[in-house]
Amino acid sequence: MIGFLHGKVRRSTPERMILDVGGVGYDVHIPLSTYYEIEKLGADSAVGLFIHTHVREDAIELFGFWSEREKLLFEKLIAVSGIGPRLARVILSGMAPDELLASLAAGDTARLATIPGIGKKTAQRMIVDLKDRVQELAAELPEIAATAPLGEDLVLALVNLGYREGEAQRAVAQARSELPDAESPELLRASLQKLSRV
Repeated sequence: MIGFLHGKVRRSTPERMILDVGGVGYDVHIPLSTYYEIEKLGADSAVGLFIHTHVREDAIELFGFWSEREKLLFEKLIAVSGIGPRLARVILSGMAPDELLASLAAGDTARLATIPGIGKKTAQRMIVDLKDRVQELAAELPEIAATAPLGEDLVLALVNLGYREGEAQRAVAQARSELPDAESPELLRASLQKLSRV
């Protein structure tokens, strides 16, 4: 199994990237947080990603993460019944690890259900399966430094999370008007909060 890859970024989108490792291009699914970190570095930058290798009968898929912390949390999420790797990627794109753990600890079904693709039943299942393990999960997940300012393409990021473009544009515009000096991570959170109230 592949656990880590280091190479040059040949192409990246909010959902996936091509990582050139010694002349071999690996197609890697990524969450938004990883995409933003890659965008900060620019084209043809060298990056290292923690990899989860997902093997199915008909395919082998790679899921890459900027931090080991997110990779470990991703692996906990896919152990929950009804959550596959693609949905787990969306969950990590829609909510930071600390916020996700806090929502699980509080049993906040409504907050979890604001993530695109997560209905009330799936949110309840996540809480049942993981709530009692939040302290254990928090202890298992290595600490990481605070992230630097993220990318600018907030509307595209929200569309890739499943929101309609018009809704995403309105939410981003409102967030920018209310938080003119905010950087991308804060604007993304504010936009998601506005969309969750729609």
